[in-house]
Amino acid sequence: MTYITKPKLHHPSLVKNKAGYTRRDYEGAVSTLCAGCGHDSISAAIIQACYELDILPHQVAKLSGIGCSSKAPTYFVGASHGFNTVHGRMPSVMTGANLANRDLIYMGVSGDGDSASIGLGQFAHIMRRGVNMTYIVMNNGVYGLTKGQFSATADKGSISKKGVANSDESIDLVSLAILMGATFVGRSFSGDKHQLVPLIKAAMSHKGAAFLDVISPCVAFNNHAGSTKSYDYVREHNEALNRIDFIEGREEITTQAAPAQARRRVRSRRQDRRHEARSGGPGGRRGRYRSSLRRSDPEGPAPPPQHGRGAAQHAQHARPLPRPGGARQDQRQPALTSLCWERAQQ
Repeated sequence: MTYITKPKLHHPSLVKNKAGYTRRDYEGAVSTLCAGCGHDSISAAIIQACYELDILPHQVAKLSGIGCSSKAPTYFVGASHGFNTVHGRMPSVMTGANLANRDLIYMGVSGDGDSASIGLGQFAHIMRRGVNMTYIVMNNGVYGLTKGQFSATADKGSISKKGVANSDESIDLVSLAILMGATFVGRSFSGDKHQLVPLIKAAMSHKGAAFLDVISPCVAFNNHAGSTKSYDYVREHNEALNRIDFIEGREEITTQAAPAQARRRVRSRRQDRRHEARSGGPGGRRGRYRSSLRRSDPEGPAPPPQHGRGAAQHAQHARPLPRPGGARQDQRQPALTSLCWERAQQ
């Protein structure tokens, strides 16, 4: 039923972002890709990223080449600019568009055949030039439009749907992008939305050449046993080196106070016995970090205040830390003191 036009009705309760758009506004046409295709998951992640970044749709320019992946820009940010180039020539067109108008947000969408085979030279040069863009490769390891032949990124030893093993070495686009000077390089999996969305947000906010290689299984020709880019294989062997999050920069929050109200206070209390420092990581218990205001003086603690409120505070709180692990009584321990400093300008 993909020939049916997507309805334009919006539910009144849909949440709008700071730009005044709902997530529905960043969608495109109904996808004509196979049901379960990883490319649709990437398109959904791009939609979510643009919505969370409060991007104006008309400020986005999408460019693609030829292939299943290059059809994907039709399915996200429908109100943006779009250009579908010839096979492997998308980087040249995007470079020219970037030179003509630097105010747009450029996103190039390509596939492993489009970028790693016929367009490999173009891919290397756009990374070398450092064009301000987000370049996403939807990597499934096969030519999906021509019945599943191995692409240049297919892993050596991978088995095709017909039972043939790949005898050629694969091209690692991530390593090539780093070698050619790209300043933002990442790899993710279309089935891991929690990692993919922040990566796309970070790439779109980066100034310079940003490249993302996204493993995107082809459910028609490369999702079987023996494939190294199937859903089962990638989920079993996927090792997320870190859990990604992206925090967008905002304007600094400032305030003004009258001089008579200027008042500062810094306090720290004596460490409780339940939180004694022990080995096993920074700050004590393994895997946990604790912070405090600590004064460590090899010559002993500072002399206490002689007059006023500070003397009372010191007498009440300035006691040495308990000695963990049965430390000898004659060993000098750092003291955690309670500090209180107030200043009021009349």
